[in-house]
Amino acid sequence: MKIGIVAGEASGDLLGSHLIRAIREKHPDAEFIGIAGPKMIAAGAVSLHSMEKLAVMGYVEVLKRFFEIIGIRKELIRYFRKNPPDIFIGIDAPDFNLGLELALKKSGIKTVHYVSPSIWAWRGERIRKIGEACSKVLALFPFEPEMYRKAGIACDYVGHPLADMIPESNNRIAMRHHMKLPLMEKVFAFLPGSRQSEVGYLADTFVKTARIIRERYPDARFLVPLASRETRNLFEEAIYRNGAEEMGFNLMFGHAVDAMIASDIVLVASGTATLEAALLGKPMVITYRMAPLTFKLKWRKRYQEYFGLPNILSGKFVVPELMQDNATPENLANALVNLLEDERTRSRIEAQFS
Repeated sequence: MKIGIVAGEASGDLLGSHLIRAIREKHPDAEFIGIAGPKMIAAGAVSLHSMEKLAVMGYVEVLKRFFEIIGIRKELIRYFRKNPPDIFIGIDAPDFNLGLELALKKSGIKTVHYVSPSIWAWRGERIRKIGEACSKVLALFPFEPEMYRKAGIACDYVGHPLADMIPESNNRIAMRHHMKLPLMEKVFAFLPGSRQSEVGYLADTFVKTARIIRERYPDARFLVPLASRETRNLFEEAIYRNGAEEMGFNLMFGHAVDAMIASDIVLVASGTATLEAALLGKPMVITYRMAPLTFKLKWRKRYQEYFGLPNILSGKFVVPELMQDNATPENLANALVNLLEDERTRSRIEAQFS
């Protein structure tokens, strides 16, 4: 069995790696080829391009690399038409994958889109394009299939693998011993996103936020899990640019869950990591910054007042969100310190996520 597969960012790479292993349990000879990240490659996928080339979010950000991204998609269409897979699976990355899926479906190739685009949050008109492009949608959340059923689109609820991946033992003290972190000092997990564009917009803000926090907690530590060498370099540059080499930063390759378990509180870019933090029952502040035009367009097209998945799924503001112009170092530091020192609110958050 030959399977075409494309992931466009770290969260898709994680989902794809688990999918590959699950398929190979039933079909050991299955081959996977397309665009894959390091986890999918480790699971046996062959990648024709670096996944980092697709890890771009936002109108302005995509425009800067438009011709390169379109060129990659055209190349994949030619490749899969010449070497047709038994099925093609696009993992998330709808702005890239839906166009690819549409072309392949018109060529007679079965197409599956894994991870429903967030049509319940914004750009609901995309459901028509999804129906044209996909033979089936695999949804992560239980409320999604009904939307597709009403539109006459095949959709199965498959659940989110994060629920099975989060360790049952969420022991902060044990994790601090494991990571050789002091037990009595405040530890913050800073997760600035997996894409280079995300880290580029947030790195300086996060470093400046840490400086303000250290005025309140002089011995505070900051764990910063990063998805790639490129994003690590971006964050390191921000540390040096702000003269923060002695500010208690610990840059990590991956291990985001470990960092969150060890922490007292989490500062996290809106995305999959917010769901991980919620599953761990962690108090968090959600933030995001992007090109001003991109934010303006997204804000106009939204259906809900929330950005973060924990708040969207709860239907209310459970944790603070500070977006775009509100995401200043002063605001972020104040939100983190206030939440950290408010035991009643932290208990309420933990109860909501339990």
